[in-house]
Amino acid sequence: MDNAGQHEEVPPGVGARPEEALPEKSRPEEARPEEARPRRRGQGELEAQVLAAVRAGAGPVTAGWVRDRLGGGLAYTTVITILSRLHAKNAVTRTREGRSYTWANASDEAGLAALRMRRVLDAERDREAVLARFVSALTPGDEERLRALLSRAARTGPDAGDASEDR
Repeated sequence: MDNAGQHEEVPPGVGARPEEALPEKSRPEEARPEEARPRRRGQGELEAQVLAAVRAGAGPVTAGWVRDRLGGGLAYTTVITILSRLHAKNAVTRTREGRSYTWANASDEAGLAALRMRRVLDAERDREAVLARFVSALTPGDEERLRALLSRAARTGPDAGDASEDR
């Protein structure tokens, strides 16, 4: 018997492109539309957002408050992890309140930037070369500010909380 002229129904997915053969939920990640994937944060972006949220608080804040402030469906444990990392970097302080902690800024933005600069310097073996390159890249105005600050520090001595040893 000749089946010419008759159309046999083809099961879904047979003869289709591979990504069309799979239901949407089981498609490989790269086959999904871009808007279906959450945007990946840049390095340090979440830490910066958490730090900004802590800074926006009127005093010490809880991890739950930070999570609510940031939105975006962050897990509470994610916020705790980021706050703990910031605490390890001396960017925030924490105080025990019952069974949890409250978190506060350890310093203002200038102090945190200075701390980051100090960490970079401390990580290098040739401190003199790093400092020389830093100074040579300063604008004339910034170089003059630095000279004035160094002169003032020489007259008044280092801050009480600042170590003056050469690391």
